[in-house]
Amino acid sequence: MKLIHLSLRIHPLWLSFLLCFCVAVNADIPRLHTQHNATSLLVNNKPFLILGGELANSSASTASYMKPVWPKLKSMNLNTVLVPVYWELIEPEQGHFDFTLLDELLRDARANDLKLILLWFGSWKNSMSSYVPGWVKRDVKTYARVVDRQGRLQEILSPFSRNNLQADLSAYTALVRHLKKVDEKTQTVLMLQVENEIAMLPDARDYSFAANTAYREQVPRQLLDYLQINKEKLVPELYQLWKKNDFRTQGNWEDIFGEGLVAEEIFIAWYLAIYTNEIAAAGKAIYPLPTFVNAALNHRPGLRPGEYPSGGPLPHLMDVWKAAAPQIDLLTPDFYNPDFQYWSDLYVRQGDPLFIPEIRYEPAVIPRLWYALGNYNTLGFSPFSIDSPNPETETGLSESYRLLKQLSPLILRHQQTGNMRGVLLDKSKNTLQQGFDLGGYRFTVRHDHTLGWTDGAKQDTWPLTAGLVMQLANDEFLIAGTGIVTTFTSRMNGLQVGIESIEEGEYVKDKWVIKRYLNGDENHQGRHARIPFGEYGIQKVKLYTYPQGQN
Repeated sequence: MKLIHLSLRIHPLWLSFLLCFCVAVNADIPRLHTQHNATSLLVNNKPFLILGGELANSSASTASYMKPVWPKLKSMNLNTVLVPVYWELIEPEQGHFDFTLLDELLRDARANDLKLILLWFGSWKNSMSSYVPGWVKRDVKTYARVVDRQGRLQEILSPFSRNNLQADLSAYTALVRHLKKVDEKTQTVLMLQVENEIAMLPDARDYSFAANTAYREQVPRQLLDYLQINKEKLVPELYQLWKKNDFRTQGNWEDIFGEGLVAEEIFIAWYLAIYTNEIAAAGKAIYPLPTFVNAALNHRPGLRPGEYPSGGPLPHLMDVWKAAAPQIDLLTPDFYNPDFQYWSDLYVRQGDPLFIPEIRYEPAVIPRLWYALGNYNTLGFSPFSIDSPNPETETGLSESYRLLKQLSPLILRHQQTGNMRGVLLDKSKNTLQQGFDLGGYRFTVRHDHTLGWTDGAKQDTWPLTAGLVMQLANDEFLIAGTGIVTTFTSRMNGLQVGIESIEEGEYVKDKWVIKRYLNGDENHQGRHARIPFGEYGIQKVKLYTYPQGQN
């Protein structure tokens, strides 16, 4: 097998011109826009908040299976569905493309007033190559496989094969070309995920002849230049590793990053990212929709590279991916572990926007949704296998999405102003209250069960609760979520805070409609604002101050 270095075959200056030209011609297509340190997705030139759900892996493989699913998705108040598109079904025979299934997905999504995000199940899906066409799977000589340490071929396409790249790129660009033709005016599709949970298993890297040869070669100048230019902004894990090796700017992978699995993971991350970037760039030259890649997060601490899916866009490798794949707009996490805040913080620590394309569909997803929108200015949120029966979660998620649809214009505006906060209350992490300042007030938000007399307060295990708070005017605030109790103090010495009024209501066509005034037992005679656990609500709170003592 011929060793190749995967890089764009179009001169960078011409590529930049071509991409700029495409963006200029297609100025109204969905795109990312950053203002005041907040990034939003523009759809029809207006900010759009993704209230999504991802289908189970095989649900979108036939239109007949999806027929009863579409009404369910619409009834759950989603506005966007994340849908796989399968290389094996698009190109069952080499060079012969069939987009019937995609056209049916577009038709049915439009009929149900839903947007789509397409997930390209190409060379890799959950590290493996299970969705490549049969003609690729059978021809291991032409389409090279990853080799493990023992010399065994794996069910994983090697990123060091130009044949693999060209086959994937051909199918992906055919898909994008067709999508532009049938959807540019309608804009049903908002973004494209290039590959799925790209990573390496069961070892830290590929040990094929081509990979071993590349591993002994000099680290590409493109990566070294990036490290030097961004030295003070690198993620701490990469910075410390480079520092340990004297910040070298010339040498092979072990010279720069040391010996062992850590260097091997950085090496494979670079080549996975280079491969993915070339596919994304070719698609953008045709139809420049926003692109992203997703990472399977480590499910428990202490695992070594190869024991977890390695080399993908994980937090400690984000700089490697940014250097190698500038045509990928977003690096995103898939959540199947309980450390939601910890991992989310890692993804935003360099100022990057957060998008959560996949998260376990369970009751805890609901408070995490509210927290993500209030705390991280996230572009959107999408529980996985949204079409699967899940009555324990479905009602709460549907009700949350119903309210968040009403709140989306306000949320999107407040993401730009910085006067919105989110809270996530978790007894298991000893975070039963959170405090923050907005305007002239100090807010303390507690778990509903801390009141002591609520249902479930005596239980050892408490469910997660969460909400968001935004400032509407000097003394007026909006509180939304579930299972939260909010109290208020003044930031000015000598002043106490009173609750002038609490309105429970909804937004109907962007106009506030009051359902109830809550100035009695519901606010404990003026002591707090409360949205009980198990309920989902929006409240407008007006505050006032008065002296602590006599005039």
